[in-house]
Amino acid sequence: MNLRRSPRRRDVLAAGAATLALPTALSACGGGSASGSGGEIQFLLSGDANQGGGYQAMADRYAEETGVSVRIVDVPYEDLVTRLRSAAQADDLPALARASAVDPLWKDALLDLSDIATSYDVLPSLVVRNEDDEVRALPSDLTAVGLFLNESLFDQAGVTYPGAGDQPWTWDEFVAALRQVKAATGARYGMVMDASSHRLRSFLYQFGSQGVQQQPDGSWALDEAGADALEYFKSLNDDDVMPKSVWVSGDDPSALFKSGQVAAYYSGVWQVTDFAANITDFEWTTALMPAQPTRATNIGTNWIVAFDGSGVEQEALDFLDWLYTPENYAELSRISGFLPAEEGVDVEYTSNEEAFAMFNAEIAASDPIAGDQATSALEMSYRDIIIDSDPLKEETLKYVAGEQDLQTTVTNIGELTTAGYGA
Repeated sequence: MNLRRSPRRRDVLAAGAATLALPTALSACGGGSASGSGGEIQFLLSGDANQGGGYQAMADRYAEETGVSVRIVDVPYEDLVTRLRSAAQADDLPALARASAVDPLWKDALLDLSDIATSYDVLPSLVVRNEDDEVRALPSDLTAVGLFLNESLFDQAGVTYPGAGDQPWTWDEFVAALRQVKAATGARYGMVMDASSHRLRSFLYQFGSQGVQQQPDGSWALDEAGADALEYFKSLNDDDVMPKSVWVSGDDPSALFKSGQVAAYYSGVWQVTDFAANITDFEWTTALMPAQPTRATNIGTNWIVAFDGSGVEQEALDFLDWLYTPENYAELSRISGFLPAEEGVDVEYTSNEEAFAMFNAEIAASDPIAGDQATSALEMSYRDIIIDSDPLKEETLKYVAGEQDLQTTVTNIGELTTAGYGA
């Protein structure tokens, strides 16, 4: 695959249903009503309080401007899927929701948001249409994989790193730099990486892989470049460069990085706010991720949906139309620390502007494969297809733990994915 050095941001997110996207099943107890009543728009979501209360702030502003009440119902992330499923089964869905995936159980209850999608500069490749040519879900924001460094350790070791406008290092160069930092500072580990298929996919892409793809015969398989990347990844989990315990035993990589004893952390943009508030013992920064040879992050999003049957359908659509107006959407992104899913939106972040700029630079320079996960998952849900497991992560865990060899891992990833999709 040729390295694309400067595609437009929208091209990075080009959809391709042939690439695997695996929504993770969530389970929780509880449920309950969240439907609109008395003209009030109920908006079910998760994590608003942890993200600065952006949606609540916008709901308050909307009430001041229009007199219409939008009640934000913020539930724990692990409860959101069950809450929406229970509401669908009880015919008591909320007016609006922000969810990590569209569930086949309630996808047919969604309103068409095409007018809003076409009125504003929502990233075109995240405007996914169903078989009826309707847009039933809008991206709320972008998440992206990125690289955090313990700047204090790098500076102490005198080791340089690439900034947003520089040429990225390769994985070989990055690992060599980590070893230098460890040797010079006595750091415990070179790096940690979240035990997540989201992070692992971006790692595969950086080695030129297209991930797990559907083959001409209908089966699914990981390509050769992906197999090579897995082999490299296992070599990093040697308790020197990377602690094997994160992937094998579930140790917390964020806590390890925040301890100050790890030189680098391969995670995502959602860490920026936490690090800014809670890391006080050392200086941290962001840097370009390695490319070997491909520059790629992995894009995620949450989807905003509006439900039919709430009794306040038009009011909900009016609120979304207001929310996606560039001025209002920029304010939401500023408060919550979101990467915007609209083009041309100028977000004036109140802090950590350089960190957000780094993530946007990574998105702009990434190979288009970076956006496949978000769009293909939505396309699959429209076809009533969802896998409640994650063969890529699960089989890689076995490989890293030494329970099976590379060939078995690659074969199992393909076969389990094929079985999950019913191919």
